[in-house]
Amino acid sequence: MGTLDFYTNPQSRGRMARWMLEESGAAYETHILTYGGTMKSESYLKINPMGKVPTIVHDGKVVTECAAICAYLADAFPEAALAPALNDRAAYYRWLFFAAGPLEASISNKTFGFEVPAERERAIGYGTFENVMYTLDKRLTESPYIAGNHFTAADVYVGSQIVWGLQFKTIGERPSFQAYSERLASREAFIRAHQLDDAATEAS
Repeated sequence: MGTLDFYTNPQSRGRMARWMLEESGAAYETHILTYGGTMKSESYLKINPMGKVPTIVHDGKVVTECAAICAYLADAFPEAALAPALNDRAAYYRWLFFAAGPLEASISNKTFGFEVPAERERAIGYGTFENVMYTLDKRLTESPYIAGNHFTAADVYVGSQIVWGLQFKTIGERPSFQAYSERLASREAFIRAHQLDDAATEAS
């Protein structure tokens, strides 16, 4: 189905996109970029002016941002069944964008020591880190996958953040998080993607 170029660095959020590519079954060509080097090259900045990874270019169409890449690939390669039917996407969209907004923002702020003043919690959008963790924990206690009973592209995005959060201790260790992480890490595409990125890290 045309050409698909994947721009990444194995020590970046590109690991999310790599996992999604492996889940989709798409054939793609990998381009490893360097921080401060080829990521800031004139040729790459024409593709992604942010000078960051990951980026995919599918038949000339550029997609950046991990959540968008996951959603796009699920639609571009429907045979992989990584997105629910159009009339059943409420939870899929809800949790995909919950992770792209409140979850990522709250983890980033906590990691870098940014404390939201109590009187400004309503203005920040996610309220508190504790409330975000409670909300995610509640969902994963009720459901085996983030959008329901079946694995979707939303699990690649949400799951990556939970797997990394547990590994680097940026989120609390809760039974629901641990069980979800183990469920995802056993997937063949997850294992394959991590092997590819680990090999690329060793080669760099």
